[in-house]
Amino acid sequence: MNAPMANTGEVAGGRRGGGPGGLLGLFAPVFRRMIDRIDRGIEAGSLETTLPDGTRRMLGGRGAGPIAIVHLHSWRALLRLATGGSGGWYEAWARGEWTSPDPVQIFALFSRNRATLARGARASGYHLLVKRFAHWLRRNHRDGARRNIEYHYDLGNDFYAPWLDPGMSYSSAIFESPGQPLDAAQAAKLDAMLARTGTGPGDTILEIGCGWGSFAEAAGKAGRRLHGITLSKEQKAWAEARIAEQRIEGVDFALTDYRDVTGTYDAVVSIEMVEAVGREYWPHYLETISRVLKPGGRAAIQYIAFDDTLFEDYASNVDFIQTHIFPGGLLLSESQFRAIAQAKGLRWQDQANFGLSYAETLRQWRLNFDAAVGSGRLPECFRIQFHNLWRYYLMYCEGGFRGGGIDVAQVTLVKEG
Repeated sequence: MNAPMANTGEVAGGRRGGGPGGLLGLFAPVFRRMIDRIDRGIEAGSLETTLPDGTRRMLGGRGAGPIAIVHLHSWRALLRLATGGSGGWYEAWARGEWTSPDPVQIFALFSRNRATLARGARASGYHLLVKRFAHWLRRNHRDGARRNIEYHYDLGNDFYAPWLDPGMSYSSAIFESPGQPLDAAQAAKLDAMLARTGTGPGDTILEIGCGWGSFAEAAGKAGRRLHGITLSKEQKAWAEARIAEQRIEGVDFALTDYRDVTGTYDAVVSIEMVEAVGREYWPHYLETISRVLKPGGRAAIQYIAFDDTLFEDYASNVDFIQTHIFPGGLLLSESQFRAIAQAKGLRWQDQANFGLSYAETLRQWRLNFDAAVGSGRLPECFRIQFHNLWRYYLMYCEGGFRGGGIDVAQVTLVKEG
């Protein structure tokens, strides 16, 4: 089991050196100029900041937006941000060099002001070169894709089960009303994806990235014949067990790379799998969809996209998630992905975005996760540093959706001809 661990032995929230009396205190004027630049970059929302010497500053406040609070316990936190970007900011949090009563609002604030603050959240210099090389080593050729999927998804079913919904959907739900339970919102997402396929009982569906089988179960119960592929042994075992328990016929699973799929299908479904493909392989992914679809067949895709106007800066860097959570991952540039799809003979239609539903999904996952940690229901092999890493990950993503820097959407791709 390849568990991604926080690379520190400190408990998040603790306080470390580098305060006003430390060596870094000599460079306080430089760090204050960094604070000035952040202040100028906050056009919407505000950031109440307590500096290491105890002074307080209100940054931004010039327009409506997220209201965030941060306590800088060490100037080293800003040094890590400047050199390591979002990954360095996480490492500072893990070492207790900054704290906040609600980190989600900090991430939402930076996401909302992404155009003016983006460069301050990117790694630079030697740190960037090292991260780029490490990320290149984790690119998603066949062997690399399998290793990357195993790193994230094969943490174990007993890790994910305590905090996902009972259906084990690890993708955004669609909340249709305030207060809707997570499992009902996940069912709404699955229904929407099935409807997009335009299939009926007896029709065939290929699911690229079948997860733990939530969509496969829904499709099978609706009379579709489904072949699901994954690179995760843990997910395949869970999916096969649930289908057997439900005695659903016409559904099967295989450990198969999407590039190796054969046969033809009435429809294709892929729910938040394309983020694990990588830009280099988007043409291969879309070529596979076009190749296996019957003429006029439909592909229902749920994907996460980064702000197109800032995509090149994002793609040329290596962020917190790529470093600590999901090696080889990359969110989409919607415009670039759409252009490739159209070049492969796939007509883009009926796009629907629902980013705030993902923010609520993440919030509920985090509440479930904290409850699972508190009651000791996560596997004992994961230490507190790992718990903190994943809590940070869930907060980081929630803030990104709340601030609008990232979005989730469903789209239907129709094969021409």
